[in-house]
Amino acid sequence: MISKQDINNKAADGMKAIENGIILTPEGPLKGHSLVFDQKVRGIVPGLAPKGNQSINAKGLYVSPGLIDLHIHGYLGEDASDGSARGIRRMAEGLIKNGVTAFLPTTMTLPWGEIERAFDVARGLKEESKNPEFSGSEIMGVHAEGPFINPRRKGAQSDQYILPPDAQKLLRHKDIVKIVTMAPEVPGGLDFIRSVTGQSGIVVSIGHTEATYEETMAAIEAGASHITHTFNAMTGLHHRNPGVVGAALTTDVVCELIADTFHVHPGLYRLLKLAKGEKLVLVTDCTRAGGLGDGEYTLGGQAIHVTGVESRLADGTIAGSVLKLNQAVLNFSTHAGLPLHEAIAYASQNAARVIGEEAKGSLEVGKDADIALFDGTMRAHACFVRGQQKYGG
Repeated sequence: MISKQDINNKAADGMKAIENGIILTPEGPLKGHSLVFDQKVRGIVPGLAPKGNQSINAKGLYVSPGLIDLHIHGYLGEDASDGSARGIRRMAEGLIKNGVTAFLPTTMTLPWGEIERAFDVARGLKEESKNPEFSGSEIMGVHAEGPFINPRRKGAQSDQYILPPDAQKLLRHKDIVKIVTMAPEVPGGLDFIRSVTGQSGIVVSIGHTEATYEETMAAIEAGASHITHTFNAMTGLHHRNPGVVGAALTTDVVCELIADTFHVHPGLYRLLKLAKGEKLVLVTDCTRAGGLGDGEYTLGGQAIHVTGVESRLADGTIAGSVLKLNQAVLNFSTHAGLPLHEAIAYASQNAARVIGEEAKGSLEVGKDADIALFDGTMRAHACFVRGQQKYGG
């Protein structure tokens, strides 16, 4: 913390202060304090901040780090794979209203040229999204879900565009790709992992895979460190064949969870919490149907049908979700038996660590002032990105 006098000396520099809220710090919630920030978090002081700062009354709300979605295909009728700058901007404008201050637009298994166009669009928007004038959540990079996957576990991905692992194709985009989902058991999979992790900061995630436990352990040894939507589109846990899930639960890899109570039974949330701790990250895997209603939509060029929380292909295959990340936090809190202020870390601090964004994910001094005000139902009332208010009155 810094002193009120320190804050007072800087008040003329356009500092803001959020007062009368419950501030969520890595050490726990704080009442009776004020969060002071400009583009960065500058400090937490007891009581009200000194006069001269722009005062924001939180009215008892949680003052939380903004949420970070590492796996989201679309929202409000838009899809990252469309390769549309307008579409990504619309996604960003919608997500900020859910308390999401940063995200990775996520591509599908499509013709490689289309995937590259989507990369190019995200690349062009990444710096723009840091500007005060940008009207939504910040774009941190992209998550490439495919095309280097196993056709037998393709899920809602199109098998006609699946490619053998090719590190050089991906490494040409190492400036924008933060995570790649791939199947390590396909020919060339382990060499791909070694090349990608050895020549870039890209996180290799195991997903859409038929890998055995032994093959998964070999992939982790080669450098894979992440599991895409744990339990879904992979070999499950069996006492004689532990599969990808067995390796995921017993090693140091980070596991994603789509906490919509449909993709994974909520009875397993507590198990994931106990097994993984800070190595668990909540994601949405949301499609363009997110934020809309029941009906017919598309995902990766295929028709999907949405009813309630369920999104499926015509043959019944689960096809992404319509989950909002703030709802995922509430679901996880409820079913894992965690207080809300602790559950939020699974969609903020834990996510920031995965992609090496040390300046984000928590309300510590010197970090980006990515802040959300939530009530007890995880409804977002206001959001700030790098100190600039992007949502709320």
